[in-house]
Amino acid sequence: MAAPFIKKDSFVFLEKLSKNNTREWFTQHKDHYQRAQENIIDFAGVLLAEMNKHDQIETASGKQSLHRIYKDVRFSKDKTPYNIHFSGSFRRATKKLRGGYYFHIQPGNSFLAGGFWGPEAHDLQRIRQDIESNYKDWQKLLADKKLIATFGKMIGSQLSTAPRGYAKDHPGIELLRYKQFLLQHHFTDAEVLDPGFAKNVSDTFKKMRPFLDFMSDVLTTDANGISLAD
Repeated sequence: MAAPFIKKDSFVFLEKLSKNNTREWFTQHKDHYQRAQENIIDFAGVLLAEMNKHDQIETASGKQSLHRIYKDVRFSKDKTPYNIHFSGSFRRATKKLRGGYYFHIQPGNSFLAGGFWGPEAHDLQRIRQDIESNYKDWQKLLADKKLIATFGKMIGSQLSTAPRGYAKDHPGIELLRYKQFLLQHHFTDAEVLDPGFAKNVSDTFKKMRPFLDFMSDVLTTDANGISLAD
């Protein structure tokens, strides 16, 4: 029977996989993987329905949101063949709603994240252009007590120095150095296994909206405030 919540059995599969990350073991336990995967698909479908109550999501189904458990090891030093977590992502719909949502299910390391993982060059340029001119607005947004209480500090990879064309002593230099713009929130195993976890995740994502909407406004207008999304 389909369950709209994360089953303990799905956690058990991930725990066993983390200790037996080989093709031989995985093949022998393929039925357990399929049960766990179906559970995560059901959960993601419920989460998607919750998300669409307060945002517009382009991702068509819970199944389509899921990432593959099979790893691409061609350019990785870690040659274990499988991810030891389940994960998925939702993309916001329409040109005016930018940013995305990500969820990661793993015993002892479950979290959600959202924002901008790999901004295209022209988007990154527009973000930095806005930070240069409006860094106080950015600082005010990221210092919001409600945002910090849920997500803490914005995370993401950064340059070691100022981006080309920007002064090293610019008052917004810490923000200008970012290449990724992400918020993250972790969950305990007990929270993940709670029947209300999908709604908990959706409500937490909703608290990210001021950040996403601020970034959307930046990325869909030019430096003069003229819309680029029409």
